[in-house]
Amino acid sequence: QVQLVESGGGLVQAGGSLRLSCAASGNGFNINAMGWYRQAPGKQRELVAVITSGGSPNYADSVKGRFTISRDNAKNTVYLQMNSLKPEDTAAYYCKAEVVVTVGSYYNYWGKGTLVTVSS
Repeated sequence: QVQLVESGGGLVQAGGSLRLSCAASGNGFNINAMGWYRQAPGKQRELVAVITSGGSPNYADSVKGRFTISRDNAKNTVYLQMNSLKPEDTAAYYCKAEVVVTVGSYYNYWGKGTLVTVSS
């Protein structure tokens, strides 16, 4: 079992910044990709950013140029630096870790989420 704990959410004014963290813990696991997703009230969960084990990032078009995803493999932690925040970024942000089961087979673990609220 792998546990993911997110932190860093909060209330910020439009144009401000926040940094989210997600730490994975457990016994004897190996993580492939890690990512951040968000879900606004009444909307489906959507991908925000993902990063491979080698450090290659991918972003949703809506956050390109404003958000930066990074990871510390030694700490099994992924970060999301969010700058120039907009009210439409308001959502619960969830961390996902793709944990290796066998070669080419993965299991996705999710955190419980952290709330980001951007006021106008």
